[in-house]
Amino acid sequence: MRAASASPTTNASASLRNTNHFNFTPLPLSTVKNNNSNNNKKSTLVVVRAIKDRKEGVNEYNKENTAKQQQPLSLEDVNPVGLGRKSRQIFDEVWRKFSGLGQISRTTRADDKEALDALLIREGPMCEFAIPGAQNTTVLVVGATSRIGRIVVRKLMLRGYTVKALVRKADEEVSYKLPRSVEIMIGDVGDPSTLKEAVEGCNKIIYCATARSSITGDLFRVDHQGVSNLTKALQDYNNKLAQLRAGKSSKSKLLLAKFKSAHSLNGWEVRQGTYFQDAVASKYDAGMDAKFEFTEAGEAVFSGYIFTRGGYVEISKKLSLPLGYTLDRYEGLVLCVGGNGRSYVLILEAGPSADATQCNLYFARISTKVRVPFSSFRPVKPDYPPLDPFLVHTMTLRFEPRRQRPVEGPAGVKQDLRSFKLILEYIKALPTGQETDFILVSCTGLGVEPTRREQVLKAKRAGEDSLRRSGLGYTIIRPGPLKEEPGGQRALIFDQGNRISQGISCVDVADICVKALHDSTARNKSFDVCYEYVSEQGRELYELVAHLPDKANNYLTPALSVLEKNT
Repeated sequence: MRAASASPTTNASASLRNTNHFNFTPLPLSTVKNNNSNNNKKSTLVVVRAIKDRKEGVNEYNKENTAKQQQPLSLEDVNPVGLGRKSRQIFDEVWRKFSGLGQISRTTRADDKEALDALLIREGPMCEFAIPGAQNTTVLVVGATSRIGRIVVRKLMLRGYTVKALVRKADEEVSYKLPRSVEIMIGDVGDPSTLKEAVEGCNKIIYCATARSSITGDLFRVDHQGVSNLTKALQDYNNKLAQLRAGKSSKSKLLLAKFKSAHSLNGWEVRQGTYFQDAVASKYDAGMDAKFEFTEAGEAVFSGYIFTRGGYVEISKKLSLPLGYTLDRYEGLVLCVGGNGRSYVLILEAGPSADATQCNLYFARISTKVRVPFSSFRPVKPDYPPLDPFLVHTMTLRFEPRRQRPVEGPAGVKQDLRSFKLILEYIKALPTGQETDFILVSCTGLGVEPTRREQVLKAKRAGEDSLRRSGLGYTIIRPGPLKEEPGGQRALIFDQGNRISQGISCVDVADICVKALHDSTARNKSFDVCYEYVSEQGRELYELVAHLPDKANNYLTPALSVLEKNT
């Protein structure tokens, strides 16, 4: 409104003064006369002076360009890697200048600047990439200056997201790599106290950070503890918001059992039995025993042995949920357990608790997979209906020697599969949801030096497990060896089971990260991804979808719909 009330002379002078295409020095305002004729002359002088300077600049540019063209080309000038780096530098520079267009003058009010930035970003040339709901979503990108992180940041900006970047230090190099519209947060994933401010106002997290060395301490701090610290920080922030709303966060887990004292073991019943008739069982009865106790070390331990053929031991308890809570509002269970590598059977009893004859049993086998969705429970009898979590009233944890896999103990000695030891910390119900909250870019181990592969994978898998136990909706992406080349040029393979053998472009991985933010099929999924290839005979991939990535189609939904959850 101020510009509309200014004089023509002021308008011309102000508009030219803020033009970056050429430089000039306007005449002093004291030379401007009060009559209209002098004002017109003044304006004409300024414009002519500006045009002259602009012509001189164009001539200088033409001379420089001619000189560059006369210089001979070298191998470095046609190196694909070098050309790729130069193209990214040019794009960064263009983006930086584009972002600066919102700053029309130094005296522009803050709210006007924000409105202009929003108009340029969301209504400008990027509108064809816009995603519904993106402008109401704030994404924290961890490892924003990494090979994948830099591309993720720009893809998010083009689609209208509000982006925050977590970096360890905000030096000139970081500022050069990131667009000016990104909010830079300084923090260390290994230090939980520095993450509280970073997650403030964030709805989702994309974790692209990775340790820069193979030192065990660095791997643990970034790839394992860093993921755990950020999941806890986001959960704490969600709980804080819920408390402000006088409620409970929809992303909070429901505590079913916490084994922190001897008193917490009350209500758990230890039982034993066999799968055979009494006559057969007595013939092969060699004894079995089990106990569930709270040790002096402060651990709840379920242990024992079974030498009877077809025998089993179990602990069971009727669930006592808080008033107003039912398990149909949750999508599964998470168990924090440890032990000697044995597998167990988790059994849920559903139906009217007062009439055992009307109850049905459902089971799921667990080992190191501690996150168990209700959809993975199968009925004991084929004629039972699918599990209804609303009717679940009893939980049982059973050990049986059959179907146990041999596990080597210290010094390569094989353990006796008929003995077991399970340490329990808690059992919780996982909240349901439609979208993922945390996207983790992990790795398959391909492309990592053999001497450090085991260490890297151990830290990566530990970080993945901590994310699965968090209760947040997650997507874990394990790309093949990363390549510095354009994306969307080759079909992709999505698979599970560590069977891929090809690399993938950093651009394609970044595109998968962005697409997974609002794709319900990506929630609670872990998968490997690489370029399409022909597998060896007898080792064909059966869970894959090959499709050329493109902004005009959603290739992620059909690709992930055939993959299993929580793998």
